[in-house]
Amino acid sequence: MNPHRKIGDVILDLQNISLSFGGVKALTNISFDVREHEIRAIIGPNGAGKSSMLNVINGVYRPQQGKIIYRGKERRGMNTYEAAKSGIARTFQNIALFKGMSVLDNIMTGRNLKMQTNFLLQALYWGPAQKEEIAHRKKVEEIIDFLEIQAIRKTPVARLPYGLQKRVELGRALAAEPEILLLDEPMAGMNVEEKQDMCRFILDVNDQFGTTIVLIEHDMGVVMDISDRVVVLDYGKKIGDGAPDEVRSNQDVINAYLGVAH
Repeated sequence: MNPHRKIGDVILDLQNISLSFGGVKALTNISFDVREHEIRAIIGPNGAGKSSMLNVINGVYRPQQGKIIYRGKERRGMNTYEAAKSGIARTFQNIALFKGMSVLDNIMTGRNLKMQTNFLLQALYWGPAQKEEIAHRKKVEEIIDFLEIQAIRKTPVARLPYGLQKRVELGRALAAEPEILLLDEPMAGMNVEEKQDMCRFILDVNDQFGTTIVLIEHDMGVVMDISDRVVVLDYGKKIGDGAPDEVRSNQDVINAYLGVAH
């Protein structure tokens, strides 16, 4: 953790969130908050409700109960587009890139929300649209440099190894210049070297851009190393919340991971 980085006030407050699908409870009465500039991890065994929680935050699911307060305002029924427009970006467990397109073009799609000119001008590629594209391309090139993927900028994503595809997906999310970045298992399926690279980039994004990060991750070593605070879910309920050391020594958390509580 970076001792120079200043963690701010609460930016996102989730209060008593409950979510059901038919008769199945995915989340039950969960409350936790996220502070500006922190790295906030959500952990728990498989089926704990972690991805459902991210889906609530970015508007994929609307909880039946509870409040979501973002930047001091209560959010009701926000959809994914509105969430993205308000500064929440997301990567996914399964890579969701355009496999036939180049690295550069994939990251460029992350700028769509930032584009002001209308569709007709973009189609004609005239005047303001041309100027705007040049400005967006400059931003994308900065992200490519930041993620150290200059050598593959013209390569179709389908030809890249898995770890690099994950890095491109991170680049596309960063292209939206989010205030909160939601990372759903950013290191799943990676080898040790790829994980180390991804950890470094996550810490750099948090440090250099000041981006608030909420991540789901199974690798406990990674979580304990890079997180400021950790919330633990099990069977859709919150069983722990605090600094990594507090969570590590919480008996309920130990039981959930060892499977002795059930």
